[in-house]
Amino acid sequence: MRFDIITIFPEMFTSVFSGGIIKKAQEKGLLQVVVHNLRDFTADKHRQVDDRPFGGGEGMVFKPEPIFAAVESIRRTSQAPAYLLSPQGRKFDDRLARDMARRRQVILICGRYEGVDERVGQSLVAEEVSIGDYVLTGGEPAAVVILDAVSRFVPGVVGKKGSVEHDSFSRGLLDFPHYTRPRDFRGMKAPQALFSGDHRKIAAWRRRKALEKTWLKRPDLMSAVELSPEEAAVLDEIRQEQKERNKS
Repeated sequence: MRFDIITIFPEMFTSVFSGGIIKKAQEKGLLQVVVHNLRDFTADKHRQVDDRPFGGGEGMVFKPEPIFAAVESIRRTSQAPAYLLSPQGRKFDDRLARDMARRRQVILICGRYEGVDERVGQSLVAEEVSIGDYVLTGGEPAAVVILDAVSRFVPGVVGKKGSVEHDSFSRGLLDFPHYTRPRDFRGMKAPQALFSGDHRKIAAWRRRKALEKTWLKRPDLMSAVELSPEEAAVLDEIRQEQKERNKS
């Protein structure tokens, strides 16, 4: 899979992908990350990428010409999607990460300044994407977040496939709690259920805890989760237990 990142600050990426899983994936040929300087796609001697907004106002706006030129030059096939990283966009989530990971090439355009000429969003990109309801100084940090999240779904990037399948949001639920040695740390003991040796019981405990954690920490996620009849019954028990605890 190939990621192309369009930015006016390519130096921001020089070290961020030079370590960890992303570096290993590139060395194995599983990922290719190419960073492009937007100024290389300008046609004037000043390499200008922005201008004042029509109608007046504060700040500068990215011009459409260099962005269109960059994407059209970089795009290997007409099916390769380009995404504009913008606080106005669709919120990035697990589902979008999985969809991006199925592509051979993904182009990320790092917005900056007051914004990007609206014609980029209307005619060039597949979608505008946001990593949260807040404003960054530019799309570069968002590009790092998206690339890191998407790469985990590219086959071979993460050593153990199961660790990806059971992560938070894989089924719309948060991940179950994890414990390791020591078994007893400062009086805080790891749950006895994990030492039963019965894999079915352990799996049931983990499902219950994932439901419980999601219900308590992110109840907004529950409406989109498809529960089995067994899981629905477990969730009812969890809700009832929570009501009893609140009463006491």
